[in-house]
Amino acid sequence: MSVESTEEATAAAAEELAEATEETSEDGAVAGKGTSVSRLEEEGDVAADYLEELLDIADIDGDIDIEIRNGRTYISIAAEDDSEGLESLVGRDGEVLEALQELARLSVLSATENRSRLVLDINGYRKERAGDLQQIAEDAVAKVKETGASVALEPMSAYERKIVHDAVADLGFVSESEGEGAGRHIVVSAD
Repeated sequence: MSVESTEEATAAAAEELAEATEETSEDGAVAGKGTSVSRLEEEGDVAADYLEELLDIADIDGDIDIEIRNGRTYISIAAEDDSEGLESLVGRDGEVLEALQELARLSVLSATENRSRLVLDINGYRKERAGDLQQIAEDAVAKVKETGASVALEPMSAYERKIVHDAVADLGFVSESEGEGAGRHIVVSAD
């Protein structure tokens, strides 16, 4: 499967899951869109076991934390000291991190027969990147205000596009994703 078709399949699955209806757990607690708390906990455990094995094989130290919020499982791997090994698992522009996230999702699918929307972060890369994406959104909105013309952004992952879409909407502007596969990008406009 090519990188483009993998990204398209991932984006399609993410959109499918985002449209799912809310479910409640057996005790009646609402977990979020389409997923019960116990299912999310199971996802986290399966993915964490997979990632722990991977870290052991690669002889890389890191602490794995699992958090459930907003109907999604968040897994973070961090080291107390600056570990070069963990940085190599992020890769250039988060490419290795994205691949590891997909592998963790596949491990969950294999073990539970359920698709996962888990989010993997290593050494706070995603948190830092979210700040960068917020700035990109603000800069694009400023340019639209200045010129009145639409602004096309660089291609980015589905997760990153979601962050930018939310930031643009919070600023009162409109954004749409255009393009296919690895070339999928956001266009920001006033209306």
